[in-house]
Amino acid sequence: MPIVKFINEKKEIEVPEGANLRKEALKAGVNLYQGINGWGASINKYVNCWGLGMCGSCHVLIKKGMENTNDMTMMENVRLKMTPDPIAMASYLGNEKEMRLACCCQVKGDIEVETGPETNLFGENFFS
Repeated sequence: MPIVKFINEKKEIEVPEGANLRKEALKAGVNLYQGINGWGASINKYVNCWGLGMCGSCHVLIKKGMENTNDMTMMENVRLKMTPDPIAMASYLGNEKEMRLACCCQVKGDIEVETGPETNLFGENFFS
């Protein structure tokens, strides 16, 4: 069974192959809805699309093991690349190869996940 390691929470969970990352993280008590740099976390926990891939608030960085996940879904591509929220879009810039929506991500092998990636409007990723 694949192991998912949550870097920020220092937590590892074992999941069945093909499991949905969002569902397994919530079962393990991992907060995926951390907002933008922590802002909005309390409301995002309750006001989200409940795993339909429409809000983008469960975005995570897959730091290791991207090859052990499914390909990006059409909804995920649209939500990450064409979000109406410019600040959420800024967290995607520079992290295009690592960013996923947990609700659209299937775990097929061992992965390492960073929840609540920070948005840095002045860092090297933003202007690269």
